[in-house]
Amino acid sequence: MSHVVIIGNGIAGITAARHIRKFSDKKITVISAETEYFFSRTALMYVYMGHMKFEHTQPYENWFWEKNRIELKQAYIDEVDFKNKKLFSADGEEISYDQLILATGSVTNYRGWKGQEMKGVQGLVSKQDLELLEENSANLKHAVIVGGGLIGVELAEMLHTRNIEVTMLVRENHLWGSVLPAEEGKLISDHIQQHGINLLFETELDEIIPDENNHVKAITTKSGKQIDCQLVGIATGVKPNISFLKNTELETEIGILVNRNLETNIPDVYAIGDCAQQREAIGNRKSVEAVWYTGRMMGETVAQTICGNPTAYNPGNWFNSAKFFDIEYQTYGWVFPKKKEGVSDFYWEDKKNQRALHFQYKTDSKEFLGINAFGIRLRHEVVDTWLTEKISIENVIQQLPKANFDKEFSKKFSKQVQKSFQQSQLQKA
Repeated sequence: MSHVVIIGNGIAGITAARHIRKFSDKKITVISAETEYFFSRTALMYVYMGHMKFEHTQPYENWFWEKNRIELKQAYIDEVDFKNKKLFSADGEEISYDQLILATGSVTNYRGWKGQEMKGVQGLVSKQDLELLEENSANLKHAVIVGGGLIGVELAEMLHTRNIEVTMLVRENHLWGSVLPAEEGKLISDHIQQHGINLLFETELDEIIPDENNHVKAITTKSGKQIDCQLVGIATGVKPNISFLKNTELETEIGILVNRNLETNIPDVYAIGDCAQQREAIGNRKSVEAVWYTGRMMGETVAQTICGNPTAYNPGNWFNSAKFFDIEYQTYGWVFPKKKEGVSDFYWEDKKNQRALHFQYKTDSKEFLGINAFGIRLRHEVVDTWLTEKISIENVIQQLPKANFDKEFSKKFSKQVQKSFQQSQLQKA
């Protein structure tokens, strides 16, 4: 019987296992060094904040795995013999495979700062990071978070719920500057400052300073400012967790290089999820995408290929969602943070209620390219259809009520948006 081994029990690896079982009788083994059971990674912050217990983050009952004949193994794989199709764990166990799926996820992207290895410096990616944060939170008075993206904001909110003072060092002049245009960046920055978080813009970490026990006692910025703190949260993004694969015949760059069928350069070896890097980027998407739903889609895709139905990975229209304290955020299609040639913007904001919509469209043809929504929840299937059918920005503005979840609110704000759009078009005429 063919044996499929999956390294990694995140959303990508577990989706692959479930779908391989759906299509075949192959022997399936899932190996993870992080946890015994698959869990919802996005729920880590809610465990820390006391909204749920860790066991509540498991999407499946423990009997699910045995019933579906998916063997779960806790082990750390530190060596792969691709030629002989063998894996070696840190404790000396040898595991043979016929097909191997690498779904090893991400790790915190440390940038080589002086002092980054000391106690009290950490990221927030794994369950072990959550446990370390609990330990580091004891007697914590002031935390410095390096980075102004999603993980940084989540970490700030988590610490804030325990009345810990938080200062964020943000390289750009607003939060998440690599993704959000300036208008949305200011909206979110103002909102987070209103919650009592200190934001230092255009500020970068230079050095982390230890006390006599090699624990964080302060940081210095590149401008020479010293800030006393007991925790440094690293939120400068993540990178593929592939260090154990270096110096092997597997081809890697940022991540593990794969073709559209998620195949690596080695026969019977595949890579999915955060650790996979597309040899050719798909449209405007990044070649490595550390996103929950793309991991799920890759798991479904690779299962088809392994079970005899070669299938190309096709993630469709880009979308994502998040929450910045009280403001929900959705993005569909492409809203570029920096102005692009041949692309026009329409931005609408309800300052009083901290709601905003940002549309981008082709200047000449008026084709709708994408939307950012803040404080307004849109229907995925409606916006996805707009993008697929390449409708005009005028039609999008007219059809806004169709896309909104809250019908009563939709009637009110849609008229405001439509009126504002008409005025913006007159000004451009």
